[in-house]
Amino acid sequence: MLFKKFAVVAAIATTLAFVGCSKKEEAATDANAAASEAVAAASEAVEAVEVAASDVAAAASDVAEAASDVAASDVAASAAQ
Repeated sequence: MLFKKFAVVAAIATTLAFVGCSKKEEAATDANAAASEAVAAASEAVEAVEVAASDVAAAASDVAEAASDVAASDVAASAAQ
């Protein structure tokens, strides 16, 4: 009789362990999918930063060129006086 109770308890414990492992595998699959999405988003963010950095560099070049033109016109105006 005692053996039968232990067998039932062991069967229940095994079933619960199996169900728990299945749920952990599902959670791991969900975590992997979320990690993949995060990597894709990070990759897109890096591309956006690179494009923005390129735009900033181009704008800085334009500002430097404009400042040089202003300085040159100031020098020419001073020389003319």
